Amino acid sequence: MSKMNLKTMKKTTKSNLITYAMVIVIFAVVQILVATGSMSSLMQGLLVPLCTYSIVAIGLNLCVGYLGELSLGHAGFMCVGAFSSAFFTRCMENSSMNPTLRFVIALLIGTAVAAFFGFLIGIPVLRLRGDYLAIVTLAFGEIIKNVINVLYVGKDENGLHFAINDSKALNMSGTGEMIIDGAKGITGTPRQSTFLIGVILILVALFVVFNLVNSRSGRAIMAIRDNRIAAESVGINITKFKLMAFTISAAIAGAGGVLYAHNLSSLIAQPANFGYNMSIMILVFVVLGGMGSFRGSIIAAVVLTMLPEVLRGLRDYRMLIYAVVLIAMMLFNWAPAAITWRQTHSLKNLFAKKTKEVQ
Repeated sequence: MSKMNLKTMKKTTKSNLITYAMVIVIFAVVQILVATGSMSSLMQGLLVPLCTYSIVAIGLNLCVGYLGELSLGHAGFMCVGAFSSAFFTRCMENSSMNPTLRFVIALLIGTAVAAFFGFLIGIPVLRLRGDYLAIVTLAFGEIIKNVINVLYVGKDENGLHFAINDSKALNMSGTGEMIIDGAKGITGTPRQSTFLIGVILILVALFVVFNLVNSRSGRAIMAIRDNRIAAESVGINITKFKLMAFTISAAIAGAGGVLYAHNLSSLIAQPANFGYNMSIMILVFVVLGGMGSFRGSIIAAVVLTMLPEVLRGLRDYRMLIYAVVLIAMMLFNWAPAAITWRQTHSLKNLFAKKTKEVQ
């Protein structure tokens, strides 16, 4: 790329390209470490979860950072995407369908189902003001988790059987198999998620949100966030654009759930996986990475997920160091002095200095 192109390139375009490049470079470095045997099996096992949390954090940042609405139920959308996709995969496991095609369809189903529930929740709630969305999404996450824990679904030659009491109420034939076994969840899901697929989904999620926030619709969404009354006075359809952003945010979280489900042979709707604490953890990634910064969300998700495992050998001091890092990241992102330092040492200033030196 010529110097003239670098000069005339928009600031947002440069920032987006840097984010794409960061993800690709991280993928290349990880592949080199794995190929040379420099990465432990424990860290390799964290690669897909890292991608999952990064994807969900990107989706939540669209809702919190750009829409300006607090959601505490993105773990619920992740749960919906995970179970709907795993259900499809288990139903089609013994068919002649190509495994890759089956995974792609499962991904589309999980994303679409999560988007549908996001749309369904957003219709009544996004018309209101205040923290109603946070309350409703929190309730949604808990409802979905508890409904799945009492749901029994089996399959035999007569089709699907549903029950909410126990597996005996399914009345399946002797050749039938259990797909969703109540609190035991879904077992036997093929483990098709890989680090490569996770990175591809991160890049796709970034492409979607970057194109949205830089479009006319994205500018309308940010106008609503900054001043709802002024946006409404110039004719912006408040409900339409809020619903659009929230539905896309839920769909991205559902895609993360699909990746998560196909990384486990046993999928259970536990509080640790899809409960309130998971939603708060994703929200911490967004806040510490910087609301409105998708690149920061990815970095925060990676650092804060890997840190407890890296510090596992320190035992009693592990969580103390983790808390100190949380505080340090918060200060780095939001303290006035830190903001000034980042602006002074930004890539834009570095490019400007190099350009002057060349001239």
